[in-house]
Amino acid sequence: MADDTDEAVIARVRAGDRDAYGDLVRRHAADAYRVAVLVGAGPEAEDVVQVAFVKAYRTLGRFRDGAPFRPWLLRIVVNEARNAARAARRYRRATERSALLDGLDDAVLSVDPAAEVVTAERRTALLAAVRSLPEPQRRVVACRYFLDLDEQETATVLGWPRGTVKSRLHRALRRLEADLQPEHRNDLEREVDHG
Repeated sequence: MADDTDEAVIARVRAGDRDAYGDLVRRHAADAYRVAVLVGAGPEAEDVVQVAFVKAYRTLGRFRDGAPFRPWLLRIVVNEARNAARAARRYRRATERSALLDGLDDAVLSVDPAAEVVTAERRTALLAAVRSLPEPQRRVVACRYFLDLDEQETATVLGWPRGTVKSRLHRALRRLEADLQPEHRNDLEREVDHG
């Protein structure tokens, strides 16, 4: 059953085989987690992924037959990560008002699951530059280079027209090139090849 296509597994789930959904979860959990981290879910990434898989399961009946499952799922993850980030910002603002919770922000900000994946100073500098991008540019870079999605998949995941993906990616790469020191400029492509 591990050789079943996503489409075949979805058909089994729709036919009542609840256990088949576990196959989809196993296939796509790592990518879903990476997306959640890269679009800003931070320490909430595991929760974001879990909620996204539950939502995907509940809406699988509305999933269009023949459509690729991965981009559809990753779009749900992006939306959930955005919701989690908004909730986290609201929470941080509330806790900042409380003198009892001073220092909590430093503890939260120091927990960075992506840092475990990154090795050496160059990757740290590269990720810092990516994180400094405006959110739309950060998302498009994460999808295209960290997840290796093509333009159409990226457009599907982000819910943007393909032309928007191209223009935002172009602006993001120009900004990264300008922001990174000369010895780090080609690291994005190298990290994609090795990551």
